[in-house]
Amino acid sequence: MRTGVVCGIVAVLLSGTVVPAAAATQESEPVYDYAKAVRETVWVDIGRDGDGDGRSDRVAADIVRPSEATSPVPVIMDASPYYSCCGRGNESELKSYDSAGKPVKFPLFYDNYFVPRGYAVVLVDLAGTNRSAGCADVGGASDVDSARKVVDWLNGRATGYTAKTGGSAATAGWSSGNVGMIGKSYDGTIANGVAATGVAGLKTIVPIAAISSWYDYYRSDGATFGFNPDGLARTVEARNSGQNCSAQNQVLAAGAAANGDYGPLWADRDYVRRAGNVRASVLLSHGVNDLNVKTIHFGQWWAGLNVEKKIWLSQTGHVDPFDYRRAGWVDLLHRWFDHYLLGIDNGVQNGPMASVERQPDQWVDQSAYPAAGVVATTLRPHASGTLGTSPTSGTASFTDNPSLGEDTWVTNPGGAALTYSTGALPADVQVSGTSSVTVTATPSTSSARVSALLVDLGAATIRNFAGSGEGIKTGTTENCWGSSTSGDDACYRIASADVKKVNYTIISRGWADLANYASLSQERPLTPGTAYTMTFRLASTDHVVPKGHALALIIGGTDGSFLRGPAQPGRVTLDLARTSVSVPIAGVVPAATTHAAFGTGAFVPSAGRADLR
Repeated sequence: MRTGVVCGIVAVLLSGTVVPAAAATQESEPVYDYAKAVRETVWVDIGRDGDGDGRSDRVAADIVRPSEATSPVPVIMDASPYYSCCGRGNESELKSYDSAGKPVKFPLFYDNYFVPRGYAVVLVDLAGTNRSAGCADVGGASDVDSARKVVDWLNGRATGYTAKTGGSAATAGWSSGNVGMIGKSYDGTIANGVAATGVAGLKTIVPIAAISSWYDYYRSDGATFGFNPDGLARTVEARNSGQNCSAQNQVLAAGAAANGDYGPLWADRDYVRRAGNVRASVLLSHGVNDLNVKTIHFGQWWAGLNVEKKIWLSQTGHVDPFDYRRAGWVDLLHRWFDHYLLGIDNGVQNGPMASVERQPDQWVDQSAYPAAGVVATTLRPHASGTLGTSPTSGTASFTDNPSLGEDTWVTNPGGAALTYSTGALPADVQVSGTSSVTVTATPSTSSARVSALLVDLGAATIRNFAGSGEGIKTGTTENCWGSSTSGDDACYRIASADVKKVNYTIISRGWADLANYASLSQERPLTPGTAYTMTFRLASTDHVVPKGHALALIIGGTDGSFLRGPAQPGRVTLDLARTSVSVPIAGVVPAATTHAAFGTGAFVPSAGRADLR
């Protein structure tokens, strides 16, 4: 941890006044007594009646702020549905309260670290969860307004109360109006959604492994992952015993079309469509092996943003940077919030835009993401089994087998998938950005799935992202990040990299329902024996395929690791001349050469996950 540098300008920093460039090395200091902090709850009216009880819903905002501050302070906010049902962080921390209902335990380290440095921390229960009224609507207007209205209240534009019902009006005269939102998974998703409203006062967001479009969490280009938003709503509402949310849950169930079509429910929860409204700066973090909130989410969100931004990409799965690069992450957050919420000219917005984990605990900085110099390169499969840039011809077929998944496709595909490889590369090739696959496919039945993988064929040591820790091992020793009280300590168990030796690495995946070839909004019946052309996305990534390894494209039907199969699995024939993959590449992939089969050997098991924490 960094201790303070110079305290002479503390009063200026904590007032929120912009300091001159000459003070660029300064940072906020822990000068306030955490034990004496004000701890209170305000219920903010969000102007909706989600539970149909005839009253406008109020959401609970639990607040901890320095009691000694003589000037308004900025706010770090984490809005979540998980404060009573599932917990936050690697240790699944829940909120706790004393006998009078005053908040005691604030999950995660944000309060312990930042309140002594002159920030307030506000943890918001989304509507329908913990101590808030209303119902969860899984990324919809009520979820977003649960946090947006608190931002409004912190800026004097909304009404807060001292109780869930009744009570007296409460104001936020202690707030400077500068708000930064942070959170992992669902919490970070809400930060994205609130930023997409363009709400005034939201100065920065830190989405960690966050969703950018709920359609892409539950569906993929017409294909379905087999779970739906109403199930998540029931989970987060389970411990909020005062409300009847059955009607709202039915709306969610009805709006999530089983056939995978993109409809109004998904459009309402598609923040990418409104990324142009974002005014806040963005510090984004995601694991390139996240099979829960898949990496298409960060790629499309990042591409839509036109603000100051930085990105961290780890080799982990669904993991917070606090648990794989702790000291660096806390330091970056400190400087980030100091700059965007306190106005300290510390230069955090300058320098490399991206930091990428190449091997476990080995990081490189990049000037941009996608990496500078990448070119969208069209690679074509050849009947010989090669993959290259030259034209091709012929056909190839596979038989859909929904009982098989991606690892079997790599190691022993049989007739269930087709593999095309560059052969051993003469030099490193970096894949950085979002790829897409175009297929011209003729199904033998009236329904068909098509899935594709990009694979690095070659031996490597990687984070074991498919293990129980998704790339980390949690130890028993702790380190501490801020001040503690008897009810809220600042100490957390230290995690280390969980590594595994492999002979291949799947670097990008994508899935589609061929019936959505013409439109994601409405599937069309397929005529057996008729060719259909469809383009679908592969997950965003940043990966270097080393010299001597091969880059492979695998195309099959239903990837049983993730998808539900079609009603009538059958045989699918590809027109190779009209099938290709567009890959953002820095480096050179050969045209098409004849090469021996590239052995794979041991493999990494993987599976989709439906636990959004």
